[in-house]
Amino acid sequence: MQLEKVVQYHKALADPTRIKLLILLADGEMNGQALAEKLSVTPATITHHAAKLREASLINERRDKNTIYFTLNDYFIKNSAKGTEALIYRHTAGGMEQMDEAQKKEEQLKLKASVIRSFFTAEGKLKNMPSQLKKKLIVLEHLVSQLEKGRKYSEKEINTFIKGYFDDFATIRREFIMHQFMYRENEVYELNPQELWARWESLS
Repeated sequence: MQLEKVVQYHKALADPTRIKLLILLADGEMNGQALAEKLSVTPATITHHAAKLREASLINERRDKNTIYFTLNDYFIKNSAKGTEALIYRHTAGGMEQMDEAQKKEEQLKLKASVIRSFFTAEGKLKNMPSQLKKKLIVLEHLVSQLEKGRKYSEKEINTFIKGYFDDFATIRREFIMHQFMYRENEVYELNPQELWARWESLS
């Protein structure tokens, strides 16, 4: 995690009212009026503190007509705390390794989300098969992840499954086998263990 993000996280927490607000939201979604009453402050004060927490990605908000509801952003709260620890202990071998691994995983998740967003429609249909191997493997992994582990599929069933995403089922089916996502025996298909799948994460 970058130094600026760690600082922003702690700045957002540097107020007793904000800490109390987060504690209340740990019990579930609440609107601004209810929070104001619980904390004995004005709704304007809640709006001010909520803005600071939202800027640090510590809470989410949604609007229902004229009422704004707040919830905790559990992912960022927990990962910001871990990020602080990783930054402080970065000079130790374990700290550096933990920070590098976390950053690498975050970048991989962003890439995967970007590829899926670029090559699939909002309805989940595959627009076209990527030419770059790394992106192709991400697309194939996304598709086979919709299949059931341990289930045996006939070739007709696999073709039907693929056509739900892409018309050229023969090409996709061949790619599944070629990159070890599935194996075929007597026209029966089954997922391989994930350890055998071609790993896009290892490609540059």
